[in-house]
Amino acid sequence: MAFTAGKSCGLPTTFDPLQQKFLNSKTYVSSFFSKKIAMPKCDNANIQPKKPLYISAVSGFGHVNEPNQSKSRDHLVQCNAYEASRPQSIPINIEFEKETKAAAAQKFKIGLYFATWWALNVVFNIYNKKVLNAFPFPWLTSTLSLAAGSLIMLVSWATRIAETPKTDIDFWKALFPVAVAHTIGHVAATVSMSKAAVSFTHIIKSGEPAFSVLVSSLLLGETFPLPVYLSLLPIIGGCALAAVTELNFNLIGFMGAMISNLAFVFRNIFSKKGMKGKSVGGMNYYACLSMMSLLILTPFAIAVEGPQVWALGWQNAVSQIGPNFVWWVVAQSVFYHLYNQVSYMSLNEISPLTFSIGNTMKRISVIVSSIIIFQNPIQPLNALGAAIAIFGTFLYSQAKQ
Repeated sequence: MAFTAGKSCGLPTTFDPLQQKFLNSKTYVSSFFSKKIAMPKCDNANIQPKKPLYISAVSGFGHVNEPNQSKSRDHLVQCNAYEASRPQSIPINIEFEKETKAAAAQKFKIGLYFATWWALNVVFNIYNKKVLNAFPFPWLTSTLSLAAGSLIMLVSWATRIAETPKTDIDFWKALFPVAVAHTIGHVAATVSMSKAAVSFTHIIKSGEPAFSVLVSSLLLGETFPLPVYLSLLPIIGGCALAAVTELNFNLIGFMGAMISNLAFVFRNIFSKKGMKGKSVGGMNYYACLSMMSLLILTPFAIAVEGPQVWALGWQNAVSQIGPNFVWWVVAQSVFYHLYNQVSYMSLNEISPLTFSIGNTMKRISVIVSSIIIFQNPIQPLNALGAAIAIFGTFLYSQAKQ
């Protein structure tokens, strides 16, 4: 039986279904079904089959005749059917707006990390070179950088600014080889910058991917796709061209940058092997790394240079530069920790590919800014070699993924 919207349909019947007495009146029920029901046609039947119908009113829906009530009967049933009200559409665009805002906030956060990372790195390299020009003691300078970072994090943990990491003996055992490689790489890079220009050191350090592939292939037995090996050609060729055309080439500076590349490759390998399953965030991980590296480096710095040499060098630097020299030392120590801390924090938010590209762009910013600030003379072939090496690093980061 179907009802049409907005129409009244007449239906002759002989029983009242709202009364339960018809259950015991088989005669009248059978007579009802034996008769042919004539349904009048209703125009404008536009009820959608999936929408519910509501009965607006039912009056005199038949009357069951009892034996003593054979004359009382209602011949017409009035019923009105109407469509259910259309459901209101749910504003799903609210969810899309939330997702869009969250994605925009994440992009802004990553962009802020990158900008801060590059800016801090540029400032560190500038002050580090100034300190090393006036105070040519890279071992003590490296020690002060690690000491400043360790002190900053200890104060942050004590004042609850940063959450104290939950570590165990296994964590520190796994961290030890990483700290050894980090210490060697940090000191070697500082030695290189004390002997050569900042731009030259970073050009040579852009060849780190070549060391990574060679060490992984020879020592770990890893294989890489052909594009990865091909990307090493511009890296090696560009570094070689930059080194040959460097006006103020220094062998110690060159070897320091090469040793730094090798040490940081081993640092990355040890970090991947030893830190699997550890739940220490990037900021606290680097803080722990700095503290262990400080413990490793301090006795070697004392043995190589010594407090007496440091005292004489300090007096000489202060007499030449003045009180600003103290600010230079503090600045290079603090900014070294900050830029490394931000880089580790950004690594938690981005993919390794994005991080590698960001690291490449960081070297470009350091090279360009150091040439402008220190006014180092550079030949066209030297600049071409730097550009080729950096472009090869970018190709490597693309092919590696």
